Amino acid sequence: MVNLKINGQDVQAREGITVLQAAQQVGVTIPTLCEHPDLKSYGGCRLCVVDVKGARNPMASCTLPVTEGMEVVTHSPGIEKTRKTILEMLVSNYYDAGYVNGQKRETQLMRWVNHYEVDVKTNMAPAPRYAVNSDPNPFVWVDMNKCIQCTRCVRACTDIQGRFVWGMAERGINTHPVSGANTDMLTARCESCGACVAYCPTGALDNKMSMGAGEPDKVVMTTCGYCGVGCQYELNVKDNKVIRVTSTEKAPVNGNHLCVKGRYGYDFIHHPERILKPQVRRYLLEGKKKELKGSPWDWVETDWDTALGITSQKLAGIKKEFGADSIGVLTSAKCTNEENYLMNKFTRQVLGTNNIDHCARL
Repeated sequence: MVNLKINGQDVQAREGITVLQAAQQVGVTIPTLCEHPDLKSYGGCRLCVVDVKGARNPMASCTLPVTEGMEVVTHSPGIEKTRKTILEMLVSNYYDAGYVNGQKRETQLMRWVNHYEVDVKTNMAPAPRYAVNSDPNPFVWVDMNKCIQCTRCVRACTDIQGRFVWGMAERGINTHPVSGANTDMLTARCESCGACVAYCPTGALDNKMSMGAGEPDKVVMTTCGYCGVGCQYELNVKDNKVIRVTSTEKAPVNGNHLCVKGRYGYDFIHHPERILKPQVRRYLLEGKKKELKGSPWDWVETDWDTALGITSQKLAGIKKEFGADSIGVLTSAKCTNEENYLMNKFTRQVLGTNNIDHCARL
């Protein structure tokens, strides 16, 4: 352990962590934009600078390791003035075209801009330099006019997704992220997972499906139904309709990471052809024999007890007449491991057959 002082408070911190992490452990909030706990520290935005006793200049706390006897001041008048100046410089290269943001009402950048009372309209760039919605990706909205070169999109794509789609191009004030060799995202082998969107602090990258949808009435934590991994995310619901999916660090399995299906494949929920109740053939409900065509083949909605009762009766009848090996069972990749285990026990012990396979093999 390392002993240091933060704002005059004695702090014990684990050797190897940064001053930013040590401050967070004792409840001190240091503003930052380029830093994220899931990503490698970068030290690019400089908003997290602090005064360190003995140092000539303010130092970035996100890359500064704690040392024995270190004395740190996080919110001196000089540091607060420096942070406001940094935000004014970042905003001077920022342009808001005025469209409705598809994420939160207040992005991380705007949170600190409002906190330090920086006037965006007065300080932002006089005109856009890049096209709005500049990439044909069907899921990711790209507006580089809002980019502050924090590289969180680059690091998220590299460190978390491992796709290496994003990189930085040009120099100085013209530095900005590009996909591939300055091509579109899909050509650069983007999987549309949305990790870059989840980690962008400014709204330069956003969810295209949610643009203009507004703010949700409620946010519901749920588990993704697409596979057995068990990823969790937040459903943003407005007027009883899902308008976007947001990942969250609260999810124990996946954190902020989601695949393209989990983040963007939610439109089936409100599809008019979605089946919401069990359905059985009409002839089964009427107790008739199966015919080759006609109304007895119609699907009819019913309750779960009726549907499961008919299923169990038919399985028992087939087993009695033709034997257990005349029945085969297919499980689903959308089930959890526990559900597939139960289906395995049902097949082998209840039905008495080993004819069980997995849909991923079809």
